[in-house]
Amino acid sequence: MGGRGPTPQPSGLISFFPPHLQFSYGVKEYKQLNFNVVAAMIDREGYRPNVGIILCNADNQVFWGKRVKQHAWQFPQGGMNAGETPEQAMFRELEEEIGLLPEHVRVLGRTRDWLRYDVPSTWLRRDNRGIYRGQKQIWFLLRLTGRDCDVCLRASAHPEFDAWRWNDYWMTKDSVVEFKREVYAQALNELEHYLHKDMRTHRPHSRRVYTHARPGALLKTPAN
Repeated sequence: MGGRGPTPQPSGLISFFPPHLQFSYGVKEYKQLNFNVVAAMIDREGYRPNVGIILCNADNQVFWGKRVKQHAWQFPQGGMNAGETPEQAMFRELEEEIGLLPEHVRVLGRTRDWLRYDVPSTWLRRDNRGIYRGQKQIWFLLRLTGRDCDVCLRASAHPEFDAWRWNDYWMTKDSVVEFKREVYAQALNELEHYLHKDMRTHRPHSRRVYTHARPGALLKTPAN
């Protein structure tokens, strides 16, 4: 790879390369995790660019992955690498985390702007406070056009999930880590209309699935 200069950094981003830079993620009964951030791109406000993936099946249920050796469920997501577009990062994370390729999915839509969440300072390593604040994310809504058996949780050397399931599109608030609830609700609400459009175009007989939780317990934002 000789002769190539350093990868140009997106405008407005700061790159940090100290090997000790880590941040912790934990919640309630979940075991706290440490991630080695080798090259974390953090903007001037302290947010790391990230992509989130909402993968739907034909019945509008969403992919829900269980983090390795934890009782913690979430959507696939991951940080962007230097020089990547959000779409490039999304397809890379899709393959790394759940083994799906572009031919296995159809992209229905994406959020227009970054959605941000702050990680509680008590869950950050002391040497990261003041540097790392949280994530800013572009969320994508995908339709699985392949089969369930195309999903592979061991597609990378460092699996993110050790189990998965289909979950109702509108999951209960208690099923989502507290500091991510607002972002999840924003993404699900903003992207919901793409499901209707896709159903009219490709799957006219698909049914829309809702969770049977009590009123007020869902992530759905009430209409104004």
